[in-house]
Amino acid sequence: MTERLQQSRILIYSHDSFGLGHLRRCRSIAHSLVARYKGLSVLILSGSPIIGSFDFKARVDFVRIPGVIKLKDGEYTSLALHIDLEQTLLMRESIIYHTAITFKPDIFLVDKEPTGLQGEVRSTLEMLQSKGCINVLGLRDVMDEIGQLKIEWTRKKVPPVLDKLYHDIWVYGLKEMGSPVDGLGLPLTTTRKIAYTGYLGREIPSDRNWVPPIETDEPFTLVTAGGGGDGAEMIDWVLRAYESNAKLPHRAIIVTGPFMPPAEQQDFHERCDLLANVDIISFDSHIELLMEKANAIVAMGGYNTFCEILTLDKPALIVPRSVPRQEQLIRAERAVKLGLVSMLDPAVDSHVERMITALQTLPGQPRPSLAKVPGLLAGHCNIADMVRDYLEPSGQASITA
Repeated sequence: MTERLQQSRILIYSHDSFGLGHLRRCRSIAHSLVARYKGLSVLILSGSPIIGSFDFKARVDFVRIPGVIKLKDGEYTSLALHIDLEQTLLMRESIIYHTAITFKPDIFLVDKEPTGLQGEVRSTLEMLQSKGCINVLGLRDVMDEIGQLKIEWTRKKVPPVLDKLYHDIWVYGLKEMGSPVDGLGLPLTTTRKIAYTGYLGREIPSDRNWVPPIETDEPFTLVTAGGGGDGAEMIDWVLRAYESNAKLPHRAIIVTGPFMPPAEQQDFHERCDLLANVDIISFDSHIELLMEKANAIVAMGGYNTFCEILTLDKPALIVPRSVPRQEQLIRAERAVKLGLVSMLDPAVDSHVERMITALQTLPGQPRPSLAKVPGLLAGHCNIADMVRDYLEPSGQASITA
């Protein structure tokens, strides 16, 4: 059975200055909602330069706003346009604002950045609230080390925005993994808005028209760096293990990610050419299908990859980065305590022997489901229920066969 929320509209904002995580999370939520509610439409605002590479279900569409990218010094610059950052940000804010006016959403869901990139959604939040729209902030299970997050959110003047402009705050995780905002000193009026949804189980796309980018008949370990912009350290460590001539249980398929710098990609491709038991590709928009076929997964532990590991119930080794954010490290440490994954911290040491041992034991590692964590993957169901309660408070959404 399906339900209808007739003519309802949700606008999702994903700033997407870099990487794939925000876009893939927003797309996953949008797809689960239109599958549940046949009268619902979802529009995604995104700065991702590769949003057009993904498939979208009926009643889900996107507006591409001009892209920006964060430099190593923490500053931003325009991604493709030969205009200065200030002009780009003005264009982005205007597109977001006027799209919201025209689309007239019932719910405005903001991903991760409460005020948007450089504050670009604040005016839209104020306008939509005045028109009766429900503003919701969606946060990952882990944001960053709490001291760093407090500095960042104080600088961006986030706490008053959470208190005044948001109706609710969804945390895409479990209380057992900790609160992403504990220690910030937020007022009770704000913390009462927090609802833990559970993790966002991933829908695995049909492989009917999918052509595997690499031969997948033999058992393999998938090594994925997500977007790839900061995945070189992990891939180098894994490659050194395969180059050592140690006896490893499976061949490896490495996915560098589309945002890995070309020079690093070329170096890894050249090294893989010399190894009979390692293959390498840059990107596959249906990487979930590769993950499904894999016997085990090595990953950095970003939010979306973590959800895919849980959904597909794969033995996983997490090799988290800890700069510029400690998000991946904190998530991995907490997940290890719950028995969901294993972890190697490259900041402790990256000796090749540690990786060899981890790869040798990985295929026999207990799957996440054996940890038996209640409500682990209930995120989409709980979000859909909250959306229904917002839009039809009686809870009497019409049912269709």
